Amino acid sequence: MNDNENRPVTIITGRVWRRKGGKPEGVHVLLVAPDDDSAVRMALDALSREGYAEAEFDQIGDLDGVPDDEPHLSAYQGAIEGEVSIVTFNAPD
Repeated sequence: MNDNENRPVTIITGRVWRRKGGKPEGVHVLLVAPDDDSAVRMALDALSREGYAEAEFDQIGDLDGVPDDEPHLSAYQGAIEGEVSIVTFNAPD
């Protein structure tokens, strides 16, 4: 049994930028962390590794269940397996 199975999957929502002053993308980061501060640090580290220059988070919380649709279903599974999963989408204007 994986230690991550005992903790809920956390979702962080916000916006990210590949370069400062560029076009924003919406982002959902799914991960398992011991607390909110650790979750934010882990999310920022993962976004930086993926080449994002800036991030602005709006909300953080725990998912109530398994998502029904892709790409969040795969991201959820990745989080359960210990990954920091990043889902990006076009940010509303």
